[in-house]
Amino acid sequence: MFYREAGDFKTSYRDDGQTFPIRLDRWGYYALLAVAFLVVPFVIDSYWANAVLVPFLIYAIAAIGLNILTGYAGQVSLGTGGFMAVGAYAVYKLMTAFPGVPIFIHILLAGGVTAIVGMLFGLPSLRIKGFYLAVATLAAQFFLVWLFNKVPWFYNYSASGQINAPERTFFGWAITGPATSASAKYLTCLVFAVGLAWVARNLTRGTIGRKWMAIRDMDIAAEIIGVNPLTAKLSAFAVSSFFVGVSGALLFSVYLGAAEASEAFGINKSFLVLFMIIIGGLGSIFGSFAGAAFLVLLPVFLKNVLVARLGWPTDLAAHIELMIVGGLIIFFLIVEPHGLARLWALTKEKLRLWPFPH
Repeated sequence: MFYREAGDFKTSYRDDGQTFPIRLDRWGYYALLAVAFLVVPFVIDSYWANAVLVPFLIYAIAAIGLNILTGYAGQVSLGTGGFMAVGAYAVYKLMTAFPGVPIFIHILLAGGVTAIVGMLFGLPSLRIKGFYLAVATLAAQFFLVWLFNKVPWFYNYSASGQINAPERTFFGWAITGPATSASAKYLTCLVFAVGLAWVARNLTRGTIGRKWMAIRDMDIAAEIIGVNPLTAKLSAFAVSSFFVGVSGALLFSVYLGAAEASEAFGINKSFLVLFMIIIGGLGSIFGSFAGAAFLVLLPVFLKNVLVARLGWPTDLAAHIELMIVGGLIIFFLIVEPHGLARLWALTKEKLRLWPFPH
């Protein structure tokens, strides 16, 4: 009875094509943004920032990027971890080479570098698809990690082989480095997450997104009606890699502060982001956030309940986490391929009709 669209009339095409056509949804969206920007930064502490909110926002950006490529354009990729490493090492080289440039510019440029690399590795998608494309992107994952480990120029010839983020400030506020506050980390990642989600939503609703979906549904038919597969596929790889590169740059510079390619951006990272979009929902911006929230919150929840309250061993809780994730992936692939996003949409449909569902 509280979720109604009665009386919410649309008198123009612009009103009818809104992202949130129901007034209650718009109010909820604005309220969520107001709380995220005006309330959370004043109450957040180091635990909530480092364990929950900052990794959630960073992985949500990576999940949106992979969802653009896989969910909207239908191109399979297992190289997300490698492309995140490109963003991380690009922002490291930019931070050390141009210390006077603002860190926000460095992060965006790192995304641009990753977009170029993603387009290069996306070239095989013009000739292969499906399982063979997945293997090609998996090769990119291993090649990129090997490159960053074996070429000392990428880590400025450091004896440890690690890259460490130097301290950078924005209007006197530390954004990177050990002096960075929890609220600074959170707000930096929040600005990028909200901005990139807005960009992704508008891209997928426009001409570019329709071309991606046409290629995804049937590439031969799309080409017949005038969609150029070359530009459509490469643009999907470029935009997706830009998002993933920005998330890798944030993961290294704002969240971790130090990283080594094989440990921070290994194949497990690629599968983690892939699981996020499978559980959250393919072809959905909201699903990217939902999947990232689920897989970030699940280990925190199990650790607090099984380890802290019940006294179970930590390794047992980690095994249970893997079992739950594996079971949920099988469940969603069989029962609901569109993931949590579809379940949320069905819930809203039920609320709109309640208490007269028929």
